Amino acid sequence: MAQLGDPFVGNIPKQLSNDELMQALRVDLAGELEAIIGYEAHIAASPDPRVKKVLSHIADEERRHVGELQQLLYMLNQNEQQKVEQGHQAVQQQQQQNFSQPMQ
Repeated sequence: MAQLGDPFVGNIPKQLSNDELMQALRVDLAGELEAIIGYEAHIAASPDPRVKKVLSHIADEERRHVGELQQLLYMLNQNEQQKVEQGHQAVQQQQQQNFSQPMQ
């Protein structure tokens, strides 16, 4: 939820450590995902195709932000990227087996 009453709510009074920066990026990532969910709900609820078109465009911008934030996390911690890639591979392997085998 936006904190419109305090223009300095996002200011951080110190330099962040790498771990703190990664946590802040995860919070930013969650915010982008939350925005996508909100836009998609508004798209589904709107009868107006013009509104749907503009909100779809905005939601797609948020998806690009998700990718940008994820890439920053990968740059800061290569283990993060490895774990995500392992997750991708696990699901792809399950898909090849028609999701018939237990996840490892």
